[in-house]
Amino acid sequence: MVSAAADVDPTTVATLAVIGAGTIYGLAWLTLLLFPMIAVVQVISTHVGLVGRQDLQTAVAQTYGSRARWLLLISILAVNIVTIGADLEGGAAAIGLLTHLDWRWFVLPLSLALLAALMLGGFGQVERALKYVLICLLAYAAAAVLAHPDWATVARDSLVPHIEWTGRYAADALSLLGTTMTSYVYVWQTIAQAERPPSPAALRAGKTDAILGSFFAVAVFWFILIAMGATLGVHHLHANTAAQAAQALRPVAGALAGGLFAVGLLASAVVALPVLMATTAYATGAQMHWRRGLSAKVHDAPLFYGALVTSALLGTGVALSGIAPIRLLFLAGIIASIATPVGLILLLAVAANHRVMGDRPVPRPWLIAGGVVTATITVVSLAFIVQQLTISL
Repeated sequence: MVSAAADVDPTTVATLAVIGAGTIYGLAWLTLLLFPMIAVVQVISTHVGLVGRQDLQTAVAQTYGSRARWLLLISILAVNIVTIGADLEGGAAAIGLLTHLDWRWFVLPLSLALLAALMLGGFGQVERALKYVLICLLAYAAAAVLAHPDWATVARDSLVPHIEWTGRYAADALSLLGTTMTSYVYVWQTIAQAERPPSPAALRAGKTDAILGSFFAVAVFWFILIAMGATLGVHHLHANTAAQAAQALRPVAGALAGGLFAVGLLASAVVALPVLMATTAYATGAQMHWRRGLSAKVHDAPLFYGALVTSALLGTGVALSGIAPIRLLFLAGIIASIATPVGLILLLAVAANHRVMGDRPVPRPWLIAGGVVTATITVVSLAFIVQQLTISL
């Protein structure tokens, strides 16, 4: 549940805000279509983690040689550091909106608070705490209701695919697909499941949790899109960041809707950032053969926790670097579009490998479904990169 919900990070929220402002509810059907795609990847990741007893980086490092493991590690680190910076900026901006203070004052405290929680809380406590934070993501649903959308139009656009043959519509569709399946989500799923005791019951429960988590994440995506479509889209307003979207809601849907959207934005950052930071440290530790694990004491795994601290500090530096928020989102989207297909291809390779999975590889129907998702995401990612580079030039 936490892993899938971490996909609702501020960079994704910003993308959905831009799409809602441009298409209103026109891509609501495609948003719902993300559910089976995300669920397939999360179920496969769950199986790899629980049955293989390894996170993805460890499995690749032990099975496919140095080129594959360095390719995976670099793709993870490149996405994570930029995304940590963008999400810290988004979370700090949410606090700034709620307190009416300059968001820059909150970047470092937010980073340090989440870092302390990871270092002092342990894996189990952090995961339990994040599950409670998930409730705050329902603020997006409340904001959507307060935006007073035309529910008949929402239902039609959600259930009946509607395609417009325009450059803007295609760009928004590519952005939606290209930024909602990021590598840290399924890499963290393998890490989290590898931490659990293996059993047939645990595998069934883990796969059920993966499907429910994917449904929850997509439902939140949908509510964000509806809130933005009913306000920014209907009134022809624009927002380039999630914080701007929350601020734009106030004069249109009222202060309560804007405040709830800001609460949801902060919750998005609080859920995503620990996953991003921890995934960075785990992947680096697996590559370097360090002792690792959030359940270990700091003095027992100093290099692992050093990587955790470094990821937080680098992300903080990116957030405070003065790079325009929209530029950060651009960089995060481009890097994620390159990294995600790499990780998915290696995930499927591990899932089908008997050396890793023993006599319990991922069932063939799931592998076929995963192959379809991987092929789709690869094509979409390439198109997304071309589209983004065309816009920037």
